[in-house]
Amino acid sequence: MAQETQTAAAEEVVVEKERAEEAAPPAVVEEKQAEVVEAVEEPKVEEKEAKVTQSASFKEESNIVGELPDAQKKALEELKQLIQEALNKHEFSAPPPPPPVKEKEAEPSAKEKKEEDKPAAETEEKAPEKVETEAATHVEVKEEEKTPPSAEAPAPETEVVEKAPAVEEDGAKTVEEIEESVVAVAAPPPAEKPEETASSSVEPEVPKDEPKEAEVPPPPPEEVSIWGIPLLAGERSDVILLKFLRARDFKVKDACSMIKNTAIWRKEFGVESLLEEDLGNELEKVVFMHGFDKEGHPVCYNAYGEFQNKELYQNTFGDDEKRSKFLRWRIQFLEKSIRKLDFSPTGISTIVQVNDLKNSPGFSKKVLRQATNDALNLLQDNYPEFVAKQVFINVPWWYLAFNIMISPFLTQRTKSKFIFASPSKSADILFRYIAPEQVPVQYGGLSREGEQEFTDADAATEDIIKPATKHTVEFPITEKCALVWKVRVVGWDVNYGAEFMPTAEDEYTVIVSKTRKVGPADETVISDSFKTGEAGKIVLTIDNQTTKKKKLLYRSKAKPYSD
Repeated sequence: MAQETQTAAAEEVVVEKERAEEAAPPAVVEEKQAEVVEAVEEPKVEEKEAKVTQSASFKEESNIVGELPDAQKKALEELKQLIQEALNKHEFSAPPPPPPVKEKEAEPSAKEKKEEDKPAAETEEKAPEKVETEAATHVEVKEEEKTPPSAEAPAPETEVVEKAPAVEEDGAKTVEEIEESVVAVAAPPPAEKPEETASSSVEPEVPKDEPKEAEVPPPPPEEVSIWGIPLLAGERSDVILLKFLRARDFKVKDACSMIKNTAIWRKEFGVESLLEEDLGNELEKVVFMHGFDKEGHPVCYNAYGEFQNKELYQNTFGDDEKRSKFLRWRIQFLEKSIRKLDFSPTGISTIVQVNDLKNSPGFSKKVLRQATNDALNLLQDNYPEFVAKQVFINVPWWYLAFNIMISPFLTQRTKSKFIFASPSKSADILFRYIAPEQVPVQYGGLSREGEQEFTDADAATEDIIKPATKHTVEFPITEKCALVWKVRVVGWDVNYGAEFMPTAEDEYTVIVSKTRKVGPADETVISDSFKTGEAGKIVLTIDNQTTKKKKLLYRSKAKPYSD
């Protein structure tokens, strides 16, 4: 029983994690996964570990309606119909349904209200019912006693008409007399009803308002937009609707409900006005956009290790107000990033997340965990299918082991989006999906903010330096120019030097950069330049004296110059 309980708890948490992988910050995913650690047992891992390693890379589905399977086309059309009906009924402006607990509490109060109203309604008919009951009772008494009618019967008859209790004094009445008395007593209520009708008819508003309401034309359908795109406005709207459908496995009603809740939340949260707020730039090193992957997706980097800075941590999570500001900043950042996407059927409408776990506070910071969980709840419910890949770099060994443990509980779709890399393999994994010239220098690439010599269009070359060998790179020069180049060795720990060798035999070699040792801690890019008016070549020499192969990145550009 204990094992079944642990497995069930793990599966429940993993479902939340699968939803969270769309647009969730790294700490969010990390903290959600932490909840599963205590519930998962190692025997389960060993059984399915082989399947984890066979996970294929995720391939995005087409957003072109004509290329969708028939079942998905049908679901899309059904969703459009439901949304149109909801827009006509203004359901996107309605508040979200109250929790089930409140509904149960509301039911007794409604019943109590009915019970309070019930006596007033029964008052009008109470007298005749009572008289009829009493009359029936006395009829039975009369039949049992069989006493002859009294000579003084006419005298109490008048009293019976006026007062019902008089019937009890005279048990010798005939059935006909009792019926007459009942009729006489029940007669006044019908006389009162016309008075009530007359009094109610005095109010002119009731009969006059009803026809007026019928004459008022129905309000026009709502106009609802999400991320600046109307819900029903052509191909771009279809792309958004497909996101919600895929998030709910093409269950139309569930997708429609999700869209309604998202639209209502956006109004309540004030997303449109949030875009104009100035929330500062203190967190620009924590979450930032930089470059594109090889398929054209914008790349978002999440470096939660920055929160090791105690001052930054306190300024972000020190109290409820600061945590609320962090949440608004995170939503604002995501909204601005989404507005730059292309929602056309053939465009790019997803991003790549790179999550740097180096020095991440991880599970030790409860406040950070709570703040990221709050962000997770909003992201998983209101930003579906916005992540093409989740790349985790600088992943510690325990995190990799943990991922193997939870993999059996993840869907194939979710696992195919997740890529993990240890610190020694992080740069190689990034270069697999992102070109080196698009990767920031702090993550092993060549891209630097404020770069002037090169642009993202200037592609870099990748080479492998074999262990215990010298590797040379040549840049030919055929005319008078200023040659600039950038070089990087991932992990360095090599000797680097550069020289100019002229083509003419009677010219001497010029040392451009003396050979020097570049240690593994020097995770930087070497920038060099050389001006010459004669033909020749620049020769770079990288001496790898280690027993490990090294990845070399470089690019160059020749610029004309005048003396």
